[in-house]
Amino acid sequence: MRIVPKKSIFCFVVFLLPCFCVFAAPNPPAPGLPPPPPGAPIDGSIWILTISSILFGYYKLRKNISLRKKASK
Repeated sequence: MRIVPKKSIFCFVVFLLPCFCVFAAPNPPAPGLPPPPPGAPIDGSIWILTISSILFGYYKLRKNISLRKKASK
């Protein structure tokens, strides 16, 4: 009964593995734009992220305080 798995592995290696070579890309893709130089700024609009994070923190604090007041009553 051990012959069946060996035959299936042999069939896989002989018949299916060569098919994968047919679908392989012949050449790697062309390189894109070069990376930015080190030390470059992340973005000019970082202040928007800062303000939105402050507002979100304020909202969460207010929500947490109101939940505490309701729980203590």
